[in-house]
Amino acid sequence: MKKRIYKIEGMHCDSCAKMLELDLEDAGVKGSCSYHKCTLEIELQQGIDEGEIKKIVEKSGYKISPLVS
Repeated sequence: MKKRIYKIEGMHCDSCAKMLELDLEDAGVKGSCSYHKCTLEIELQQGIDEGEIKKIVEKSGYKISPLVS
């Protein structure tokens, strides 16, 4: 599995982060979202690509971009 970290824009509180985690979980993606860091950390599993994750995040009302360190 590949670990990915993304920047998430548009969250207003810890509940936003939790709801995004639940939306991803409903699609079979386990992730950890941090409101304070404005990040989403996931491990890509077989059968799930980054395009699907982007669609889920954007459908939830947030912007997503790869975090470049």
